[in-house]
This record gives sequence, structure tokens and C-alpha cells, in this order.
Amino acid sequence: MTTAASLAAFLAQVRQTLAAQWVDTRPATLERYGEHTLPADKRVPGAVLFPESTADVQTIVAAANAHGVPLYPISTGNNIGLGSRAPIAPGQVVVDLGFRMNRILEVNEEICYAVLEPGVSFQMLHDELARRGDRLMVSATSGPPHGGVIGNALDRGAGYGPYFDHFGMLCGMEIVLGNGKVIRTGDGALDTDNLLNWHVSKYSAGPALDGLFSQSNYGIVTRVGVWLMPRPPVARSFHFTFPDDDDISEIIDLCRPLKLSNFVPTLFRISNDLYAISSEAKNEEYPAGSKASYSDGARKGLQAKHGLGAWQVSGLFYGASDAAIEPMIQRVRGHFEKSGKARYISHEEAGAIAPLRVAIESMTGRPGITELGMLQWRPGSGNSWFLPGTPMVGRHALELDHLGRSIFKKYGMDYMVMHVASARFARGLHVLVWNKDDADENARADACYRELTVEFARRGVGVGRAPVDYQSLHMEQIIPELRDTYSAIKKALDPNGIIAPGKYGIEVASA
Repeated sequence: MTTAASLAAFLAQVRQTLAAQWVDTRPATLERYGEHTLPADKRVPGAVLFPESTADVQTIVAAANAHGVPLYPISTGNNIGLGSRAPIAPGQVVVDLGFRMNRILEVNEEICYAVLEPGVSFQMLHDELARRGDRLMVSATSGPPHGGVIGNALDRGAGYGPYFDHFGMLCGMEIVLGNGKVIRTGDGALDTDNLLNWHVSKYSAGPALDGLFSQSNYGIVTRVGVWLMPRPPVARSFHFTFPDDDDISEIIDLCRPLKLSNFVPTLFRISNDLYAISSEAKNEEYPAGSKASYSDGARKGLQAKHGLGAWQVSGLFYGASDAAIEPMIQRVRGHFEKSGKARYISHEEAGAIAPLRVAIESMTGRPGITELGMLQWRPGSGNSWFLPGTPMVGRHALELDHLGRSIFKKYGMDYMVMHVASARFARGLHVLVWNKDDADENARADACYRELTVEFARRGVGVGRAPVDYQSLHMEQIIPELRDTYSAIKKALDPNGIIAPGKYGIEVASA
């Protein structure tokens, strides 16, 4: 527990390097940084710091070690539904890397990579690439355009195109460890000023350490290389709707061979009705006093109104011309329509349908905010994301879909889910939206998330990312030997436990 005296001494030391304006303790600032959309109360930080460089971060880390003050680094703080800018615990000092460390340090159009600081957002990177002629494309999420590219990648966020694996597309990091030392990964580790291969060769001699800084609290990443995709001349999407909830089984089995062969280069976006439609609609049963999940009859009404189905499937092809892509579209149509249930929607038609237009934009590297309209489905701004996966086997997907629906219904939550499907695995984006101003509903949302976590884990299904409030709960589901290993690494790299103690349930191992 940080004392007032140790916090004051820490801030005094930091102010010797950072100008006073970059050390913020104003109550209004602290309140704002403590806000989030999760069921818990605000977590107000002890201060907010705004470094400008790796050297500034080193200064902050050294002072934190000297005075025992825990830090909570963020990039842009747009981690909506997963914790936003709020620290793990009240009183931790937020280190806002995004406010001043927001430079695009390099764009290499020959080898197709960029070097970024933590504050560079998807929109910023997209705009810079567009300014340079739009020859390269960023792998965009369908989340906030002002979300940080590095922060998203380090928390293993993803996109939808061929470069969807955002962490996998990082190459060459600079990190300030919890012990204050600065390291570089990949060929950036070579003892020379000529770092020719830093952002193109992931693996230098010795262990590859990059993965240690994903979903962890061992250090603060201050710059990273990001691989970019050359923008193809033409992109055309395809879309199918399916009428029934249980069609998810057949959908998964239809998608699998197209991804195993990599015939379809993008991931498949498989969204249910409420996930797709809630971005431009609201739960009209809620104002009438309903405490139950949105009714099946009302869901069918929304499907008819918006011309969609119980499920929507989207993918996209890239090519040299429309004519080159057309045979591929026809092959996919034949593959899906053999089911007898799929209804095809063309690229041109989809452009006029907001939920499908989101899919096109995200798969072509255009950041957008449309999908976040779902957070207004109910009033009160409560939102969290439960992100388990499933093997690409229809019977398993159906079993997990039934499980998820039953738990959502038990707690009066509206079932919103999109499966983002690759060859062998699909990530399920389960969205909880509720009225955070209603104490009972807030409690039910919390209980719903906790039961989902335990029941999916019992079936061998973990999550890809976790909201801050539930990271320790997820860590409890894994074997103790791995938890102990995480703690031992924490002890080695951050012996005083000053960087985000408790993040993903990781604390310094006890003696």
C-alpha cells in the first residue's frame, strides 16, 4: 500500500525531470482516468504522468522503485469494455504513454513496416499511410479508431485481414523493464548502432523474449516495429445470412475448409443478429421495464426490419481486378449455398447495410467507429467483453453457443456474439451491455461474466483477452505451475513489483 508520503516523494523526484505540467494530480483528471465501463466502482489513480521519451519512462521507473510506488502504463486508454484507462487498483500511478509519445518514427515502404511509439492510433497510422499514397494498409480493428496500435497488439487484439494477428505482426521492441534496464528484442539486441534488421528479423541468437511483454506486467514497451500489408488494387466482399440460431454448427463447418486451404485470405466474421443490428438499434423492451433477455420474437422482428438473419457471415477477396475476383466469389457462393439455408448478399448491396459495411471497412484496413454503437443498446454505459474461442468444428461451436446463450439468459443479458474464424480456431466476441446505473443489473452482469468464465474453462476453453476486473479470475483457471512461473519471471524482471501489480493476476513471487 502506497503511503501519502511515499507518493509525494515519488512525484517530487519525477518533477525534477518532467516539467510540472506533465505530472497531473488534479482531482478532475484523476476522476476521469478512474472511469471505466466494468461493474466495479471507479479506480482513481494517485497521479497521471505524461512522459515524452524512453528516457522519461526510465526516470519514472527508477523513482517508482526508489519509493515503492506502483505504476500503471497505458497507450491511448481506449480499451473500452476491458478496463479503459483505469488502473488495476486505486492509487496506482497511471503512466499515459499516448499523450506525448505518439510519433510514427519510420515508415519503410520498400519492406513494408512502420516503427511506432505507444500513442500512435489506428487512425493516425491509416491517415499517414493514406498521405503517402495509400500503398500500404494497417490491419484495423472494428473498435475505437483512436485505440493504440501497440496497446492493442500487446493485449493480443486482432484484425480481420491476412495480417489479423497484431502481436504476430510486431517485430523488434524497445522495453524499459521493471528493474529500470532497457532492452531491445530481435536483431535490435545486437551491440551496434547499425540496427539494419531490427524490424524485419524477429529472432536473433538466444531465447525470443517478445512474448513476455504480451498480457504481462514485466516492462513498459516504448517503441515497436509493425509489419504492414501492401494494399491490393481491388477488394470485394461476400456475405451470407442464415435464418436459425443453430445454423452456427453448419456455418463453422462451411468456413473451415476455405480457411484451411487459405482460399479466403481474410478471417470470417460470423455475427449473430444482436451483435450486427445493435450498432444501429436499441432494446425497445428495456424502457418498458423488462429485466429479461431480449425476446426471440423481438429478435425476429429486428432481423426482418434490417434484412439480416440469425447469423451473418462476411469475408473478402483481394485481387488485380473485379474480373479476377469474380470466379472466387462464385466459388464461395456455390460452397455456402449448397447448404440450402444461406442467402447471398453482394459487395455492392452490403455497402448500403451498416453492419456489413463495417466488415468491409475493417477487412480493407479502414478504422471505423460504427460498431461501437452497440454500447448504447441499453442505457447506462455498462460494457465488458468475454472472449473465449472454439475449435473450428460445428458440433463444438453449437455446444458452446447453447452454453453461452443459457448463461446470458439466466442473468437477463442480451446475447450478442461474433465469431472471428480462422482455419482451426474461432475467437468468440461475447458482448455484455447493461445499465451500470442500475445496481441489480450491474450485479447480474458481474455474475454472468464470472459464470461464463468458470463454465467455459471447465470445458477446456480459455479467453484471448480479459477485462481488468476479471484477469485474476481467469488466472485462477490455469495450472499453478504456470502461475508460479509467471510470478518468478516477474521477480526477475521487476523485483519490486512496481509495474501494474496484479495485471493478469501476476504478482512478484513470494520468498
